Amino acid sequence: MILTEDQLQDLLEKSLTKLPHGTEWAVTLEGSIAEGFGNPSSDIDFLLVGRTEDDLPTMPSLLFVDGRRVEIRTRSVSRLAAQFRELEKDAARLGQLSEDLLNRCQRLLHSHPLRGHALVEEVKAMLPLERFGQIAADWWAHQARQALRHATALLCLGESDEAVDWARAGLVQTVKSWAAGLGETYLEPKWLPLQLDRAGRPDVRDRYWQLQAATPAPGDADAAREHLTACLDFAEDLDLTGVPRRPEPLTVERVRGVTTWQTGDRVHVVRGRREVFVLGDDAGAVWRSLALGRPLPRVLASATGTTSVADPGPLLAAFLRYGLVRLAWKGGGTVTPALPLAAPSGPVTPPPSTAQPLLSVRGAAFRGPRAVDLLPLPADRFVAAAMALVWSNVVVENAVEDLTGALQRGQWRVAELTARRAVHAALRGLFSAHGVHPLPADSDLVRRLDLLPPATRPATTRAQELLLRTVESAEEGDALLADLRCCVLLVRGAAGADSFPLSFESADTWRATLQLGYDWLRLGSHLDAELPIEEVRDLLASNGAQPHQPR
Repeated sequence: MILTEDQLQDLLEKSLTKLPHGTEWAVTLEGSIAEGFGNPSSDIDFLLVGRTEDDLPTMPSLLFVDGRRVEIRTRSVSRLAAQFRELEKDAARLGQLSEDLLNRCQRLLHSHPLRGHALVEEVKAMLPLERFGQIAADWWAHQARQALRHATALLCLGESDEAVDWARAGLVQTVKSWAAGLGETYLEPKWLPLQLDRAGRPDVRDRYWQLQAATPAPGDADAAREHLTACLDFAEDLDLTGVPRRPEPLTVERVRGVTTWQTGDRVHVVRGRREVFVLGDDAGAVWRSLALGRPLPRVLASATGTTSVADPGPLLAAFLRYGLVRLAWKGGGTVTPALPLAAPSGPVTPPPSTAQPLLSVRGAAFRGPRAVDLLPLPADRFVAAAMALVWSNVVVENAVEDLTGALQRGQWRVAELTARRAVHAALRGLFSAHGVHPLPADSDLVRRLDLLPPATRPATTRAQELLLRTVESAEEGDALLADLRCCVLLVRGAAGADSFPLSFESADTWRATLQLGYDWLRLGSHLDAELPIEEVRDLLASNGAQPHQPR
């Protein structure tokens, strides 16, 4: 070690004076210095072990002693025993084995006793070093398989640069698994050079560094394929099994909790009943082409042959990255890549889309044909806002019709109130299109216009003017109706509802309105979202048809 026994005992003595007294502790040195690594900047990691039943803190105490940073952790014997039992249990399901748990066990088993040697050795004996070495080797091998399988999939999908990155990750994990089998179980990869030197196999060490140094040119698929093949050869020579040379054993599978909802030609994918992704036209076409349960190359070929989308591979990769579909290894198990000592595994969640307005009556807004955009709204609020947008436009159509009738009969006060009803409904639609839900009260709508982006100002200014209009004659009534129609067009343009059917013009336009509402209602019912009015629930029972057919 880089510190002598006397130096360690001196640091320990000075550190203990800063801690509360009352427990007889055994003390052991953990971490890189205990492993024989370390440098002048390395922490001094002391673990205090006692037979206490007290609830000891998990967080270490951080001290500064003689110019060094000292971390002191306290653990009871019973808690350490439970830690080892948990490790043995999770060793049977490596994909669920916590890296933190593995690291805590490793640090203790390879620690250097300083006080209470008998108690430290008693605790260490709960899990033999040989058994731990096998668990660590198996865990690293599992990570390596996942990374190399993922690299194979990405190469198939045309993501060669990302495939190279995953091949490098798999390379580290492969050699860490091999080293763990030789007793070099320290998890942190930064000391891998010293671990490889100590392993006594310069042939493995030199070959590893040669592969790590290889740098395929960006975008060069052939060079990426050669690099991955070399990594797979190396892994095979180190007895890593279960990694395909070709992507055929990888199948594309459904993910639990992911559902597809289409409104018109707009495709939405709901993840875990909470998050909504909207797909651009090209992304939606590729999504609709997916034949789940089939090998990855066949799924890619289907997307290429049945759509007009150029280069669908990166879109398939995005679906995988966001956890909308998953890869399964035909030999068993799901490919869920994880980078140990980096970000946790699991689907990526991209930044929310910045498209404005957020949604239209036809579906959520997206940034381009290849977009796979995450909406900045939870799923239930998204669909509630969409249903409110549709319903507000139905109310606008109804109010315009009522206004026309009132003007024909000279009902000037009725006309004024009906016009205001139409304006309020139009504004509710505009707020809904921008994701505002629940909505402000009608009397408060104009006071909350600052919630909307500046691009809506022409529409909202016209709406505010119309709310103050009065009618005393047929001429004023005709002008009000004309201005209201212009305002509705402005608002609908700002709200993505310019294609809304003229609901009450004919049986065909009413049927189109019902179908539009039914598309959103199905999703709203699935997510238990708030309905705009309870009566629309009847559309579910009739599958969107009217009149209702007797059962």
